[in-house]
Amino acid sequence: MTITASQLYNYIVCPHRVWRDIYGPVAEKINEPNPFVQMLWDKGVQHEKKVVEGMKVLDLSAGSKEDRFKQTVEAMKQGVDWIYQGVLIEGDLLGIPDLLKKMPDNHYIPVDVKSGMGLEGVDEENEEKGRPKKHYAAQLCLYVEALQNLDFAKDNKAKVIDIQGGEVDYNLDEAMGKRTPMTWWEYYQQIKYEVQKLLENREQNKPAMAGACKLCPWYNSCKQWAQAEHDLTNIFYLGRTKRDKINDDLGIERVEDLLKIDLEEIKERKAKNKQFLSGVGEKTLAKIMIRADILVNNKGPVVYDKIIFPEVTYELFFDIEDDPTQDFVYLHGVYERNNDTGGERFLDFTAKECTPKGEEEAWAGFWAYIHSLPPKDFAVYYYSPHEKTVYKKMQKLYPKVVTKEEVDDFYDSPNVIDLYQIVLKSTDWPLSSYGIKAIAVYLGFSWRDESPSGALSIQWYNDYLNTQDEKILKRILEYNEDDCKATMVVKDGIEKITKENENKGS
Repeated sequence: MTITASQLYNYIVCPHRVWRDIYGPVAEKINEPNPFVQMLWDKGVQHEKKVVEGMKVLDLSAGSKEDRFKQTVEAMKQGVDWIYQGVLIEGDLLGIPDLLKKMPDNHYIPVDVKSGMGLEGVDEENEEKGRPKKHYAAQLCLYVEALQNLDFAKDNKAKVIDIQGGEVDYNLDEAMGKRTPMTWWEYYQQIKYEVQKLLENREQNKPAMAGACKLCPWYNSCKQWAQAEHDLTNIFYLGRTKRDKINDDLGIERVEDLLKIDLEEIKERKAKNKQFLSGVGEKTLAKIMIRADILVNNKGPVVYDKIIFPEVTYELFFDIEDDPTQDFVYLHGVYERNNDTGGERFLDFTAKECTPKGEEEAWAGFWAYIHSLPPKDFAVYYYSPHEKTVYKKMQKLYPKVVTKEEVDDFYDSPNVIDLYQIVLKSTDWPLSSYGIKAIAVYLGFSWRDESPSGALSIQWYNDYLNTQDEKILKRILEYNEDDCKATMVVKDGIEKITKENENKGS
C-alpha cells in the first residue's frame, strides 16, 4: 500500500491512527472537519501561497496525481528551477512536497513551506539553536527517498521555509539529539517500516488517550474503547509508552488489575533485570497504583499536603488566549474577587486587531491594571506554565511596557501561583485528566459555551478579525471569563478539601 507524508505525520502524533484510518469502525469516525484543524489548514495554504507569490515557479497543483507526476519528472529533466506542488511517485511512496528546488549540481531537494517555526527548542537567551521537528523531518525524508530512487537527488538534505520566511536547512544524516544517536534518516526508515506493517494489517496496535486526541476524528471512538476496556491510559499521566510496557512485562491490561501488583516483588525483579519495566520507576508505579485505586473505587479527590494560600484583599484568576499559528496573544483575562467587599468582576484586555500595536496595547492594559493594585495585597492564580513562558517572551518584544526585572519579580512572587503545579504535585483526582476543565466540571462548574475549547477560541478570534462581528467577540470573552472562573473554582476546591482534612485530623 502507498505510504504518504501525512501517514508519517499521523504515526508520529498517534501510532494507532494509521491503522484505524483504514481498518477502524467507519461509523464511529467524525466526518465533519474540526473547525480548528480546518482553520490551521486554511492558514497554512494561505501562508504557502503568500510565499510562492514572490517566486518564479512552475505550478503543478492542478490535475490528477498521475498526470502531475509525469509533468514533475519532465520538469526536473528540463531543469526547472522551482516546481510547486509537484508529485513524486516511486514504488510504495507518494509525496507532494510544496516545492522542489534545483541545486547547482542539477539535483533537486524538497522544500516544505510551514506556517510555524522551522525548528523547535530554540532559546535565544541561552543560545540554543534548536533542532528539526520530527514530523517535518520524516515527511522531508520521504520526499528525498522518492527523489533519490527517481535519480533526481543524491544527498539526504532538504529545507523548510518557515513562518518568518527563512530557509531552514534539514541535514537528515545528523543525529536526532545529544541523547539520541539515531539519525533522522534512520528514524524515518524505522517509522516507515512500522507504518507499512499497519497499512498492510500485518500488525495492529491499540488506542491510547492523550492530549493530542481531541483534535482527531477518532477521538470519541477511541475514548469509548478505552473506557469500555478499562485501558491503563485512563489513568492520568500514564501514556502509551508506559501502558505498553506494563502490558508486555506484567500482562496487565485493565486499570483494576494494577491494584494486585506486589511492589516488593516488582522491586526485586527490576534489580535482577534492568530491561524489566524500563522507563517505569518504582515511585512512578506506586503513583500509578494510587491513581488506579482512586479511579476504580471512585474515591474522592485527595490533597496530600497542607496547602496554605495567601490571605489578601484581591484574588485575581488569570488566563490568556493566544494564537500560536501567528505567535500572537489576543486576550488577557482576569476574574477579580475582592475579599473585603465580596465583589467580583471580570476584566479583559483584548487586542481588537492582529497587529503588534494591538498586542502591545492589550498587554500594557493588563500591566496598568496590575500596577493599580495595592502592592503585596493581591494574589494571582493561573493554570499551567504557559502564561509565564508567554509573558517572558512578550517582555522581549515590548520592553517599553514592563522591564524584565518586573516580569521576573511578578512570577517569582509567592503570591503568583501556578495552580497546575499544586494539582500535579500535591493532589489526586478520580479523573483521567487533570486539566482545568476536567477538575472544574468535577467540582460542579460548567461553561456557558456548549463547546468550550482554547483551540476553538483561536478559530473564533480569526473569524472575528475577518468579520468584526461583536457577537463572536462576546463569545470569546465569555469563554475566557469562564476559564478564569474555573481557576477560582479549582483554587476554592483545593482549599476546601485541605480544611476538611484538617478537621478530620483534629
